Amino acid sequence: MITLNQLNSLSGQEAFSKLEQCCVSKTWINQMLESRPFLSENEIIKTAASIWYNNCTIEDFKAAFTGHPKIGNIDSLKEKFAHTAEWAGNEQSKIAEANIKTIDDLATANQEYENKFGYIFIVSASGKSAEDMLTIINTRLLHNPEDEIYVAMNEQHKITVIRLAKLIENISNKVDLSSHLTTHALDTSIGIPAKFMRITLKGLRNNQWKPMSVGITNSDGRIADVLPPGRLLIPGTYTMTFDTENYYKKNNQTGFYPEVSIQFEVTDNSHYHIPLLINPFGYSTYRGS
Repeated sequence: MITLNQLNSLSGQEAFSKLEQCCVSKTWINQMLESRPFLSENEIIKTAASIWYNNCTIEDFKAAFTGHPKIGNIDSLKEKFAHTAEWAGNEQSKIAEANIKTIDDLATANQEYENKFGYIFIVSASGKSAEDMLTIINTRLLHNPEDEIYVAMNEQHKITVIRLAKLIENISNKVDLSSHLTTHALDTSIGIPAKFMRITLKGLRNNQWKPMSVGITNSDGRIADVLPPGRLLIPGTYTMTFDTENYYKKNNQTGFYPEVSIQFEVTDNSHYHIPLLINPFGYSTYRGS
């Protein structure tokens, strides 16, 4: 870990090596180097997002994906990017808790994903179980290649920010790393959070609903990282779709609504929290805080 001042003072080669631990896209790294000196921890997070979303191309996204091992396969990274292997291992630590069938299914799905899209499955794995990742990859396998690349690039930037926080001292203390958009599902029929529910965020692109993010609620019914830190939704209409059908099946219940889709309008940079209160035969929502 280094200070922001140290990053500003490093030679170009030394700083390149440090930033490469966060994202291996040369376009992203070089433009980050050109942006030095960073005057604050907040500025480096904003700059990282601005470069990624405004200046990088699909080819840059795919280049960044090469800096990750396949989920569950840490050894594949050791030789190519040895200095990122430890961080990748920590990010995928939940894999070790999975049973053999889940691991096998995840390996199969990863191969299907790579065959279909031409790059490995990218997901911000921190805090996610192998079962969570299996659900996510199986959902994303249904996407077409033109849509999936934008979901994957959002996941890549989540990882980049996590690693910047590991690289630079005090980022977590000085910068609000929360997502512009969060969600929380509560099962009012039993009075507990609706955990392990799949939720998909969609936005309009070319007048069609397109996936932006796929996540699973945690044990508290929340998804805190729908979007990466620094990623602001442009004003417009968006949809969050809650997979209530499979949630009820897992809980041996029968629900009337197979899914719940909530449309909402983003008008500014303030935080948006979209909660869902559900029971098998009804649901409600409101703008949370």
